[in-house]
Amino acid sequence: MGTETVRTGVSDEITELRREQRGWYFYDWACSVYSTSVLTVFLGPYLTSVADHAADADGYVHPLGVPVRAGSFFAYSVSLSVILAVVLMPLVGSAADRTGRKKQLLGAAAYTGAAATTGMFFLDGDRYLLGGLLLIVANAAQSVGLMLYNSYLPQISPPEERDAVSARGWAFGYVAGSLVLIVNLVLYSAHDSFGLSETEAVRICLAAAGLWWGAFALIPLRRLRDRGRRAAEGTAPGLRQLMATARDIRRHPLTLSFLLAYLVYNDGVQTVISQASVYGSEELGLGQSTLIGAVLLVQVLAVAGALTMGRLARTYGAKRTILGSLVAWTVTLTAGYFLPAGAPVWFFVLAAGIGLVLGGSQALSRSLFSHLVPPGKEAEYFAAYEMSDRGMSWLGPLLFGITYQLTGSYRSAIISLVAFFVIGFALLARVPVRRAIDEAGNPVPQKI
Repeated sequence: MGTETVRTGVSDEITELRREQRGWYFYDWACSVYSTSVLTVFLGPYLTSVADHAADADGYVHPLGVPVRAGSFFAYSVSLSVILAVVLMPLVGSAADRTGRKKQLLGAAAYTGAAATTGMFFLDGDRYLLGGLLLIVANAAQSVGLMLYNSYLPQISPPEERDAVSARGWAFGYVAGSLVLIVNLVLYSAHDSFGLSETEAVRICLAAAGLWWGAFALIPLRRLRDRGRRAAEGTAPGLRQLMATARDIRRHPLTLSFLLAYLVYNDGVQTVISQASVYGSEELGLGQSTLIGAVLLVQVLAVAGALTMGRLARTYGAKRTILGSLVAWTVTLTAGYFLPAGAPVWFFVLAAGIGLVLGGSQALSRSLFSHLVPPGKEAEYFAAYEMSDRGMSWLGPLLFGITYQLTGSYRSAIISLVAFFVIGFALLARVPVRRAIDEAGNPVPQKI
């Protein structure tokens, strides 16, 4: 009788865990539409056009009395959002671990971001300041929300399932991003058929991403559970806790070594994503429709790439699979250097290569890091992880820009990014992940 009761309890716990995992996937489904449709495709050109409309005769706008070129306003707004996110993430992360109210904080971040994105519907005329403010709030809220979302991974999946669970989460996000982007592109391309102006179509696409985010965020918020507060004598909120988190990470040098490797190769990944369209338009002479089609192809193939690399990790381990993906990134960029100008087919081949390794390398990096986090400190450590992802991705664009400035060639600029994958490979290869997991106080999976 006692054995049967234990079996029933275990079965109920597994069922509840699967329910949480399915709910967790839907946060990526909810917020990835913002990254794809808003940040990558529509908001940059549209906010720049609004700033141009408000500019003076010399092409400057004057937020808070500071002269800013209208063409730089979007980039500066993104930079300010990153600074805000870097300040907020460790503070919110420590608060989540200290109070045990991670789900409430996730809900606050999700609906702050969703509301700001929905408010972009009112971005028209010369309201560039409104657009900049909404972008800063939405982008920072997304970073904070993703940090909290990622920190659930070690709580909702046992070590041997973590790679697959992380990969499915990325796949859900890419599927949602692709579906909504297709609908938005149809609306935008055929706006006359729907009785809309081009401006109205863009505003609807922006607002729809916010409504999507808010609607589907309800699923993870209903299904995820808080595990209670951490025993944390001597900890304090605010900057003192932030310093305590930094000291704690330094006590785990192998975890810090992985973060350094991730910072380097992920900087390369983020730079390729942000600069590939510049390379396609300026060096290869490709049109806007080709570039948007390539973005969509990356989204679609990233689903297959994430799931395939998740399966490879079961056989070869996450570390080896990530190392293999860094080799694939290097080969892809090298091939991109030799692409002929004015040949969309070969640019689509390059986009396919990027898509196949993009989702998997990011998903497995997340799951591998989750093994290196001391129990009870998930949100704090994932704040450091997101800071590496969001707050430190400036070296790649800097190298890209300097290389172009010195050589006048975007081909030289794109091939220079190979350095991030080569150095990242060397740094990651040196991390003894089994010992790192053991020193973090976590069970070591059979394949890692």
